[in-house]
Amino acid sequence: MSKISRRILRMRCVALATLKVTTNMAAPADEKESAESLLAEIQKKITDAFDIFDHESNKTVDVREVGTIIRSLGCCPTEGELHDLLAEMEEEEPTGYIRFDRFLPIMTNVLMERKFKPAPEDQILKSFEVLDSEKKGHITVEEITKYMTEEGEPFTQEELEEMLSAAVDPDKGYILYKDYASMMAVDET
Repeated sequence: MSKISRRILRMRCVALATLKVTTNMAAPADEKESAESLLAEIQKKITDAFDIFDHESNKTVDVREVGTIIRSLGCCPTEGELHDLLAEMEEEEPTGYIRFDRFLPIMTNVLMERKFKPAPEDQILKSFEVLDSEKKGHITVEEITKYMTEEGEPFTQEELEEMLSAAVDPDKGYILYKDYASMMAVDET
């Protein structure tokens, strides 16, 4: 059995296990159909996202686009986690492109196991509240710049500018983090 076949089989098992937890006492045939339907739906979603970035229609995408594809699927991996995924997807001799046949089983597994879920709004809000030691309800551009470039996994200048353009209230000149936390939250539908 090939690696891909084993992964697909494992994904079907995960789908069945997920359905057993989320459904009451469906008939075994219904469970199998539902699991296969869930798997097909997830794989279609992955295929559609991949195809948008497959500009040459040759079942490959530029490695630099993979993070965007993954995030479009509702996953929020850190840069380190993204690099780990890329290492798993790349050929032994990196070409700068990721093939669909390597991308699909890995991303199916990621989505089936619900890895890299986005943080809920209340958790984002609590994170900002920790940074706001004076409980002002806002954070200055200088404060967030310091946190985002000097702590943890630092932002690049481009990432920081992009974040600030969305986060800073243009009238007040600082980040009203309750509003920004709402903007950052991802609906899981």
